[in-house]
Amino acid sequence: QQMARVCWWFFFSKVIELLDTVFFILRKKQEQVTFLHVYHHGTMLFNWWSGVKYVPGGQAFFIGMLNSFVHIFMYGYYALASLGPQMHRYLWWKRYLTIMQLCQFVAIAAHSSYNLFTECPFPDGFNAAVFLYIISLIALFLHFYYQTYTRGKQ
Repeated sequence: QQMARVCWWFFFSKVIELLDTVFFILRKKQEQVTFLHVYHHGTMLFNWWSGVKYVPGGQAFFIGMLNSFVHIFMYGYYALASLGPQMHRYLWWKRYLTIMQLCQFVAIAAHSSYNLFTECPFPDGFNAAVFLYIISLIALFLHFYYQTYTRGKQ
């Protein structure tokens, strides 16, 4: 019950994260409302609603815990960036946030695929859905990384 409650609060945090999009639009920063942004935030909301409704607890808790850890660093970065241009010299680690997100996705993919081949009470259908979804995020975030940090530097 306690893990299910924590997962519900995590779902609620995904609702709040959708406010990123609202703020981008209100600030007329349309270039930040990319396919990756809309896909990631929109699907995360649906995925977490499904998870909290049908399978809250253990497996979902692991995914939420990893994601929360990454978001601590991500929102710390955003907080520093919001303090103005004088902080930019301290924000050299932006690319490492994307690497951290990719590592998170790989860990979730490994965890979900492992559970498909072992005795795990978490339904295989949900494990397969999580695995396929995470593969889509890995592909999109790798493309973002390449466009932003590799191709952009050439």
